Amino acid sequence: MSAPRGAARRGARGAVRRAGARGAALRAAIGSLLVLLPALGLAACSADGTVADGPDVLRVLAGSEVKDLEPLLARSGVKVKISYTGTLDGAEQVAGGGADGRYDAVWFSSNRYLSLIDGAAARLSTETKVMSSPVLLGLRTAKAAELGWADGKATWKQIAAAARDGRFTFGMANPASSNSGFSALVGVAAALSDAGEALDTARVASVTPELKEFFSAQKLTSGSSGWLAETYTRQGGVDGLVNYESVLLGIKDLTLVYPSDGVVTADYPLTLLASAPAEKKELYGRLAAWLRTPDVQREIMASTHRRPGIPEVRPGPEFGSAPLLELPFPNRRAAADALVTAYLDEVRTPAHALFVLDVSGSMKGERIEALRQALVTLTGADRSPSGTFSRFRSREHVTMVPFSGGPHEPRAFSLPERGPGPVLEEIRAYAGELQASGGTAIYDGLRAAYTESLRGDPGHYTSVVLMTDGENTDGSSFEDFERLYRMLPEARRPRTFVVLFGESDAEEMNRVAELTGGAVFDARDGSLASAFKEIRGYQ
Repeated sequence: MSAPRGAARRGARGAVRRAGARGAALRAAIGSLLVLLPALGLAACSADGTVADGPDVLRVLAGSEVKDLEPLLARSGVKVKISYTGTLDGAEQVAGGGADGRYDAVWFSSNRYLSLIDGAAARLSTETKVMSSPVLLGLRTAKAAELGWADGKATWKQIAAAARDGRFTFGMANPASSNSGFSALVGVAAALSDAGEALDTARVASVTPELKEFFSAQKLTSGSSGWLAETYTRQGGVDGLVNYESVLLGIKDLTLVYPSDGVVTADYPLTLLASAPAEKKELYGRLAAWLRTPDVQREIMASTHRRPGIPEVRPGPEFGSAPLLELPFPNRRAAADALVTAYLDEVRTPAHALFVLDVSGSMKGERIEALRQALVTLTGADRSPSGTFSRFRSREHVTMVPFSGGPHEPRAFSLPERGPGPVLEEIRAYAGELQASGGTAIYDGLRAAYTESLRGDPGHYTSVVLMTDGENTDGSSFEDFERLYRMLPEARRPRTFVVLFGESDAEEMNRVAELTGGAVFDARDGSLASAFKEIRGYQ
């Protein structure tokens, strides 16, 4: 479950995410915090994801969910250097031994998926649970009252019935990209299956029809829980969110629904790696003990809305008093992967992904080859778990809109529900034929893509990816595109996710993302394929 990785530059407006050479890019760091990091004793990771060693520095590989604890860690008395990664990428790195020697500890929102990977247990040592947050449904207060859940009490089965009947809509992070989305998917599947025990592949298959009904109400997706909440707060568009309790408590006018048939909870275990040298074990022990002191636990609870991890500190009144039933987690990796695959291929609303691709003259040479490889990566050439889950999926429509001095003829591909291999091969062949020449008409390319989007099935979840390596030199302007965009019906305005490459105009591309409700991903110093993979969590 990946979340954005790597320290990223900031444009004038909006979030810029960098695609590092090692997979999906991490959430852009808050500019002011980056300025403060050296003074606080925290160091950001370098552009290629490596971190400097030192006997007095604890090197931690973490999920972006714990980024809000950085200011707190600065007062721990332990120098902590954090590198961020997605849960899925991080789990594979740890289990395969790639974290040994580079990091001393890991800190994900949960170790459950990691524990399912062969070889992972031998890589881990001491585990310290710091805090917790269940994954819940939060609904606009008026909608919760309309559904009879003003008291926050319902079951997943009742929620699923209301979703099936179209009585509310929600947003949820992609379970292939975010631990909150994965936890939500596991929780709903476990509750609807009535199994009372860990899901296996057979139960995943049997509960898939009910999951399809539940997720028919999902109208907003995201690669991270944070972006999901920000988008909901800024733009609305759905009746609620499935997300961490800690995130939902920070959003106004939401009623949190605590399903009585159970939840899946993130417990944020700070975990020492077995390969850590003795001096780093001592640093880990000091940091773990400090994090679990009552005063620090109260501060974590107050500042992040997470539940305390020690019994000496009582949860605040905002968490309610009802006990939470913990739902069983899959006990085999095959079952967990089968659940995510079922979600992507059968359960979720299928995607319509439009790729607006700069093939101007400046893309000649290595750049056009990087673009070809990035597209090939999305056809399944990357056999890693994150690569497998980010490929084009069954039932998906993919439209390529190349542009140079003007838009080229769009090329549409429709992946069937079964046996998408031949269509994936067609996309690979198409990518290999891309050639670079001419000027750069960015907004004419976008106009063509938005025109194509209107011809698509309104039942698909539509998004636009714009990749450019330069400034607009031909055709219409941003203002022309803005007028076109605002003329479209609100229901037919897809978000644009911009990939910066080469000499892209970051400020203007941020304007495109801000206008359309998308985001900007920075591949200027990293991997174009990684940026494309990360964006798949938002499609």
